Amino acid sequence: MADGLGLTIGQAAAYVGVTIKTVRHYHRLGLVAEPERDAAGYRRYRSDELFRLVQVRTLAAAGVPLAEVGDLLDADPETFAATLEEVHRELTSRIEELTARRDRLHRLDHGDRALLPDRACAVLEELAGLGFDPGYVAGQREALVLTRALVPEIFDGFVTWLEQSLADPETVELTRRGWEARNWDPQDPRIEELACALAAKLLARRDLLSMPSAFGTRSDAATRYGVVNHHLEDRAPSVARLNALVEAELRAAGIAVPQQ
Repeated sequence: MADGLGLTIGQAAAYVGVTIKTVRHYHRLGLVAEPERDAAGYRRYRSDELFRLVQVRTLAAAGVPLAEVGDLLDADPETFAATLEEVHRELTSRIEELTARRDRLHRLDHGDRALLPDRACAVLEELAGLGFDPGYVAGQREALVLTRALVPEIFDGFVTWLEQSLADPETVELTRRGWEARNWDPQDPRIEELACALAAKLLARRDLLSMPSAFGTRSDAATRYGVVNHHLEDRAPSVARLNALVEAELRAAGIAVPQQ
């Protein structure tokens, strides 16, 4: 029998920072040897057992599976270091996965950010701040979401074009007129004038009009592009004519606009 020196299981658990149930679990797994009982029938934990408890608790808290803790503590220094490095890699991967899941949940709480990256959301916010009609902002949101889903190859270029357009007062004014054109008669002569002006603005930044080669090789490239670029036409025939005229101007200038 051991003498009355040492700590009871409750004291040892409290000092180490675990529960009595956890200490007993460590015993069952053979990770920490059970100390002898004293004359009163109590198990007394001395420095050796406490040190082992601290080691087990520290490794377990760091993410080392309990099934591996015993072998790890009994391993040589090289094996110990290699095992810890593997645990570190696994924890890093788990942290990255959890961070990504947290960010997705955060986006779900913030409307557009569930579907679009921050740059695109900033464009939508700027459109609203410039006083654009909510219907137009909603249309651009739809275009951005469709582009990201169906034509991701041109998404960044589309966002860049929008950013640059909002920095140019003339383009902003033309954009407003383009939205007003939805209420015009499809044969209104102003549509041709507006199409020429819009095409000129687009051609002034030809670098943003070229299609990535990877996109052009897709058999359904024209269909995907058409779904995005013509997504509002069924609601406004005048917009359909405006888009057709703009695309004709671009093709005449040598821009390879996908054609269905």
